[in-house]
Amino acid sequence: MFVDKVKIFVKSGKGGDGHVSFRREKYVPNGGPDGGDGGRGGHIIFQVDPGMNTLMNFRHKRHYKAEDGENGSKKKCHGKDGLDLTIKVPQGTIIREAETGKVIADLHKPDDKQVIFRGGHGGRGNQHFATPTRQAPKYAEKGRLAKEYWVILELKMIADVGLVGYPNVGKSTLLSMVSNAQPKIANYHFTTLSPNLGVVSNQYGKQFVMADIPGLIEGAAEGVGLGHDFLRHVERTKVLVHVVDTAGSEGRNPVEDIYAIQKELDQYNPEILETKPQIIAANKMDIEGAKENLEALKKAFEPQGIKVIPISAAANDNLQVLLEDISALLATVPDEVIVFEPEFEEEQKIDHEAYTITNDEEGYFVVEGVGVEKMMGYTSLDTEKGFAFFQKYLRERGIIEALEDAGIAEGDTVRIYDLEFEYYK
Repeated sequence: MFVDKVKIFVKSGKGGDGHVSFRREKYVPNGGPDGGDGGRGGHIIFQVDPGMNTLMNFRHKRHYKAEDGENGSKKKCHGKDGLDLTIKVPQGTIIREAETGKVIADLHKPDDKQVIFRGGHGGRGNQHFATPTRQAPKYAEKGRLAKEYWVILELKMIADVGLVGYPNVGKSTLLSMVSNAQPKIANYHFTTLSPNLGVVSNQYGKQFVMADIPGLIEGAAEGVGLGHDFLRHVERTKVLVHVVDTAGSEGRNPVEDIYAIQKELDQYNPEILETKPQIIAANKMDIEGAKENLEALKKAFEPQGIKVIPISAAANDNLQVLLEDISALLATVPDEVIVFEPEFEEEQKIDHEAYTITNDEEGYFVVEGVGVEKMMGYTSLDTEKGFAFFQKYLRERGIIEALEDAGIAEGDTVRIYDLEFEYYK
């Protein structure tokens, strides 16, 4: 089964917490803090697997999580980093953030490998917070949180030439006659339910990749039928080949069919028709009634610069001429893969270091936290200016508001480590 769009949940690893401990050895009564740092959380990595050509594997597993970092421990031991998680995808996979639809990455190269979401940094142990005035810090950093997102994986097949047209006009037959592809062919609408790729060589040995884009219907740009699932594969192609049933063997008008397909392409993405050269493969010329319609096609489209080539894919007639004209069009476009540039930017969250507010047995409001302790370490609280700066820090970090929420009243005592002061509004 061919699957080219899935939604999955990914989560990087959380950073390990820093450790609080003190060196305790014989003959070393005041060994000082020796809490180790937490390990880094594992990254989420996406990597191209050349052996994959579908996103089918993601239909069975939707949640992916990297390993958390290990907590630090005593004797300055660093926690082990969490294992990265590498997710294999086919070449041409675009990763989008599900909520906004913005592109995170486009894995268009055969050896592409990208870190999409980084694991959280490990927290620092209490050894880092010792100062000349505070030699026994009893707090360590928590590890940074993991990053978690729902993402959409879209497979946009990479091909030089895209065959477009209504169902049952002969696209699969044409691809099978000019390339090594072996698509299923039958006289039914939507026989082709997934894109087929084939490597084509013209008589001069020039090679290019041709894709049979499954048959479109009117309303495809609005998602009717399987419209969006098919139209996305047109975006990477460099040249569009409209394949039409010139004989109108099913009662259709080939001129109107091309206009209808162009309308769907333009509604889906206006840049497709603006940037991609087009050519018309007037197929089924061996069937009665085709010659009259061929003249109508030439009259309608050749004045627009779109060449009309009469062929019969089933009879292998005039296919080399078509391939030469396709090669000539390819020579006019840049020889590079169409890449979708990243648009997604992670929201930068302010890192308010955690603090706690508790009531001790004496009825004091006790505030503890690594940020508060660090602030006290490098702020001179003996001066009016320094104490005003410290009060501003408490207010900006929301600690004053949290104390009020905890029920503090005027005249109550606040204790922050070895600092005590009475609360007044």
